[in-house]
Amino acid sequence: MDSVTPFLMFDGRVEEALNFYVSTIRNSRIVELQRNGEAVMGGTFELDGRKFLCFNGGPHFSFSQGVSLFVNCETQEEVDALWEKFSAGGEPQRCGWIKDKFGLSWQIIPSILGKYLQDKDRAKANRVMQAMLQMVKIDIDGLKRAYAG
Repeated sequence: MDSVTPFLMFDGRVEEALNFYVSTIRNSRIVELQRNGEAVMGGTFELDGRKFLCFNGGPHFSFSQGVSLFVNCETQEEVDALWEKFSAGGEPQRCGWIKDKFGLSWQIIPSILGKYLQDKDRAKANRVMQAMLQMVKIDIDGLKRAYAG
């Protein structure tokens, strides 16, 4: 087996999705496009160096929140910038999740959240969890306040 690669199916908007994703996530590019005449039918792209395959599969394929793409952010500025881009035509969810305009779910999560949730001091970790559960877009300062008590 060579590798395992996510394969995303879109309803006629694969070219728009490819362009959107590679312009939104750093270190990303379109590797190849598959065309039927002038129309783009599918392709291969990389998001932050990770390969994805995609295809226009029609309306009977749709995304669910059972699968999401997790984006680890180091700063609030990164969280804010990605949130703004994915919000355009998308649907913000709770706890740092957002469904983009194509229906694909993303988790826009600062790395400090994982650190706080894994703290051996369970009282601190629980306060952070409770704070996060009240958030839509994750706010690092809010997490820090909860952690400090």
